[in-house]
Amino acid sequence: MGSMSLYDSVVRPLAFMFDPEKVHEWVMAMLERGFFRAPAFTDPKVEQTLFGVKFLNPIGLAAGFDKNARALDYWDRLGFGFVEAGTITYHPQPGNPKPRLFRLPADKALVNRMGFNNDGARAVATRLAMAKPKVPIGVNLGKSKITELSDAAKDYRESFRLLHLNGDYFVVNVSSPNTPGLRTLQEKGPLLEIIAAIREVEADKPLFVKVAPDLEMPALDDVIAVAHEAHLAGLIATNTTIRREGLSADPGLEGGLSGAPLLAKSNQFLSHLYRSCDRSTILMGVGGIMTGADVYEKMRLGAHLCQIYTGWIYGGPYMIPAAVQQVASLMSRDGFQTLADLRGSAHR
Repeated sequence: MGSMSLYDSVVRPLAFMFDPEKVHEWVMAMLERGFFRAPAFTDPKVEQTLFGVKFLNPIGLAAGFDKNARALDYWDRLGFGFVEAGTITYHPQPGNPKPRLFRLPADKALVNRMGFNNDGARAVATRLAMAKPKVPIGVNLGKSKITELSDAAKDYRESFRLLHLNGDYFVVNVSSPNTPGLRTLQEKGPLLEIIAAIREVEADKPLFVKVAPDLEMPALDDVIAVAHEAHLAGLIATNTTIRREGLSADPGLEGGLSGAPLLAKSNQFLSHLYRSCDRSTILMGVGGIMTGADVYEKMRLGAHLCQIYTGWIYGGPYMIPAAVQQVASLMSRDGFQTLADLRGSAHR
């Protein structure tokens, strides 16, 4: 608790005095050298095996933080149960012009318009092959900006061809608001084409689709239909939003909003997915998680796993073990012995 208080009172205010993207680069440089470690917390109640992969706890790092798979060997030291690298595109790309990452401290939120800045699939594939992570690794795939929408399926396929040997699961990201036209690929026809192209390379890797929280419900139902028809491993709800509900003031910034204001909408989508999907569909809840209680609620709504990004920036390096401990404590309070017992309990 003392370390978390130190982060809240000293480290975070100091870090927030500097440009957020610059701080991110400093943190990544230290992470990939193994400079950070948090006190470990383990409990059999929060362990589970999904799609043949063992997860020691259900809280993972969302895509967007370790974009280039630079620190995969060290995330377990901070308590994460798994990590999703990326978003990775086939072609290396610098992303959108800076500044492109903005903090909204009053709302515990971020706005980003990064634009899938990354080193490209070939470079990241080399890092993945050399990594020796101690937690499961997901790989998030996006469309290269220079690739025409009509060639999107080929672009995703070629990224997957380079990367597929070294990920425990893969994610088709067609929901970022920061690549022009990308969200149109959530429509049933283009999405099925992308999935089919990826499976030309390998048909057996667990494959997920990440959805936008700005979809209308009929469009979300189309994605669910794709998940069933294409036998996807699961769905991830949700990406960032272009809406600005829940903010104390609209900052007038273009880009995707993440953090606490997204919690209610992402939970609404997660709940709908749980009610609508086959029970074999794995659901990951992401959006607005700031505490272990938020993780617990997402799992009550049907999540098998949860992911965090913005909440970790605000919560600091000791947050994840504390959140896992809170989940275990709430499970004990409510009489749940396993995550399978907890999952979907809000709908019973």
